[in-house]
Amino acid sequence: MHHRHRVLGFLSILSVIMYLDRVCISIAGPRMQEALGLGPEQWGWVTGVFTLSYAVFEIPSGSLGDRIGPRRVLTRIVLWWSVFTSLTGAVSSYLLLVAVRFGFGVGEAGAAPNMGVTIARWFPLRERATAWGIVLMCAQIGGALAPLLVVPIQAAYGWRASFLIFGFAGVVWSAAWYVWFRDSPAEVPGANAEELALVAATSGAHEALPWSIAVRSRNLWAVVAMAGCVGYSMSFFQSWLGTYLVKSRGFTETGLLFASLPFIVGAVANVAGGFTGDRLVRKYGLRRGRRAMLLAGYGGSAVALTVATQLDEKFAALAALSLAYGGITLGQPALMGICLDIGGKFAGAVTGAMNTSAYGCAFLSSVIYGYLVNHFGSYEVPFIPMIFCMTAGTLVGLLVDAEQKVVPGY
Repeated sequence: MHHRHRVLGFLSILSVIMYLDRVCISIAGPRMQEALGLGPEQWGWVTGVFTLSYAVFEIPSGSLGDRIGPRRVLTRIVLWWSVFTSLTGAVSSYLLLVAVRFGFGVGEAGAAPNMGVTIARWFPLRERATAWGIVLMCAQIGGALAPLLVVPIQAAYGWRASFLIFGFAGVVWSAAWYVWFRDSPAEVPGANAEELALVAATSGAHEALPWSIAVRSRNLWAVVAMAGCVGYSMSFFQSWLGTYLVKSRGFTETGLLFASLPFIVGAVANVAGGFTGDRLVRKYGLRRGRRAMLLAGYGGSAVALTVATQLDEKFAALAALSLAYGGITLGQPALMGICLDIGGKFAGAVTGAMNTSAYGCAFLSSVIYGYLVNHFGSYEVPFIPMIFCMTAGTLVGLLVDAEQKVVPGY
């Protein structure tokens, strides 16, 4: 096995842990709201404040990975968020919960950009969308596992126990990562010469993104706009899904096991999007290959969201929502790959900018969802802006040219 495949294994395990920790609150949501006496608007802030702090710290954490390497940065990130995952299970009031979830977002910010830095340094261009597809697929596996683990844990020990247990896994991962991983193939003792040549490994020198040049890139702004549209819609599945299924569609707590379905579909779509995207790039080039996956994924998601709002039967609606989420995740490897394509040596900062937009809009989505539910008395009305965003994101994606660097020559 090549060393880069072991690196991919580490990133894949991290993705599972990350989504377990992130989606846990969606499944525990109904119990937490009852225990702490939270209404829709308050729950919107609880789930939204994570995405706010995540968005604010994405670019700094991604840029830090560009400068000092993902080994140290990912170690810090995973340790931090694991502590705040466990602390979520210890809160006793609304304000304390908001504060802890803000800290959770600060900690997890930069995880995706530094995964991107790792992939950019360890994988050749023709393998990057596939690598991202596998990593993102594992994130969906984590999301799918969350209901299967959280529901029985909270049934036996209460909702607090799941957060305490999940936090421990990240501590173990970060220790193993720091001991084993190196920032580039050139730093690995006895590195395979063929693998070094394949990935065109550097000596590990790092640079900061020249923002004065980057902000003039049409490509960067298109990616940022597209990510914001997608992030607005994707937020629902990570924060409101459990509450929606119980309070709008009549699912019982045991029935929340079916909340795994969107993430199972998402896992299949992620890996399919990665492999298919790389094949299209090899056949049609970066520009057309990446755009095709964005159009298929995000356009399909907009259609599926529209269908979901028109269905009365709860399992049919869940199936349509699962396809909508699958559309988002089908396009995800292409979006992440584009950040590496146009970012070059500054992949961490560009991925951070993309994620800042995505999670900034996810924050708005989480909060607005709660206010719309409270105002209209309906959990369906908030889908209208989500459908609009996915349609707009598809159109903006057609403007992206993956062959044009944010900073020419890098």
